[in-house]
Amino acid sequence: MDFLELKPIRRAAGTVRLPGSKSISNRVLLLASLASGETEVRGLLDADDTRVMLDSLSRLGISWQRRDGRFVITGACGPFAAKKADLFLGNAGTALRPLVAALALSSGEYRLSGVPRMHERPIADLVDALRGIGARIDYAGAEGYPPLVVHPAQIHLEKSVKVRGEVSSQFLTALLMALPLCGKRSSVEVQGELISKPYVEITLNVMRRFGVEVPRHDWTMFEVPEGRYVSPGRIFVEGDASSASYFLAAGAIGGGPVRVEGVGRDSIQGDVRFTEVLERMGARVALGEDWIECSSANGTLRPIDMDLNHIPDAAMAAAVLALFAGGPSTIRNIASWRVKETDRIAAMARELRKLGAQVEEGADWIRIDPPKTFTPGVSIDTYDDHRMAMSFSLAALGGVAVTINDPKCVAKTYPDYFAAFASIVR
Repeated sequence: MDFLELKPIRRAAGTVRLPGSKSISNRVLLLASLASGETEVRGLLDADDTRVMLDSLSRLGISWQRRDGRFVITGACGPFAAKKADLFLGNAGTALRPLVAALALSSGEYRLSGVPRMHERPIADLVDALRGIGARIDYAGAEGYPPLVVHPAQIHLEKSVKVRGEVSSQFLTALLMALPLCGKRSSVEVQGELISKPYVEITLNVMRRFGVEVPRHDWTMFEVPEGRYVSPGRIFVEGDASSASYFLAAGAIGGGPVRVEGVGRDSIQGDVRFTEVLERMGARVALGEDWIECSSANGTLRPIDMDLNHIPDAAMAAAVLALFAGGPSTIRNIASWRVKETDRIAAMARELRKLGAQVEEGADWIRIDPPKTFTPGVSIDTYDDHRMAMSFSLAALGGVAVTINDPKCVAKTYPDYFAAFASIVR
């Protein structure tokens, strides 16, 4: 296995230009493919998750070109033209789940699969919602999980589409983005608590850019109007707010200031609210239109007890940041961690303990009691999870060398992460 040894870090300061947001990138790629017209996309993330999406779109008959760092996508003006395809989506939930919904409404025969971990990530809530309107979808393996086989079907929208919201907001996102393919008015009813609401806000914002405005009633009912997607011509993908969290946390620990560029106070991403975690812990934060800056205040960071359901990805950085607090911290309402690229609650607890922390975990929470001194020479396992690798890079700010196993797993969303991290630490 490859590994990367991070030397003890004394200080963090500098500026990082962020790659494009994964969440926005794959939403834009899908809607540009379904829209009428040609869409020029700037700032698109170039990483594994977007590459598998682009490859799948090619197999579905979508024409796209890369020109001087810009991507130009020619839309299908409705459902995909290709009526048969076998798609491999790696471990990209932001690609597989929306494609399942779009293909269920495209009157073709499709197979969707991924890496072994993707076949352990639940998708029954989305499949049940689609079956409820007439879609024909079979499980090719274990019931409730990919791989899936989608067949042609007659879709009926006389009643609301019902979808559960407790496991993943991506199921709702998938339905909302696919339903305009029917060319009819429809509504989506969310059953149970909807988690990760800011990610649904991203979906609604991107749909609006492509000409489809979806009113919502609280977070329980969404009204999808009659109409089709129309290209906005050009669209810019802002920097990834989840990736920003690691650099900003480094600034809070290592003095700073650390500035991230490409995302700021006008961001449509919920993970910019990681700044609230930093401020609660006593760090100094400043925001501009297109940047965020963080530096440490005098003294030890304060412990937190926070519900981070709205920022589950950025909460990974918060868990490692808790190692540097002056007492125990608790992160709550993060059940979605259990069904991500790995079981993140279990993995986080295991690796934090290696560094000397006392850790308790529950079904949807984790409590971290920081060590007086970090255990030196620790090797961090990353579980083929990019966020485990990026989060634990912060541990080297504890004054000890840290080895990150399988560092290349960051290629899922940020291939150049460790080079960018090295540019701000010393």
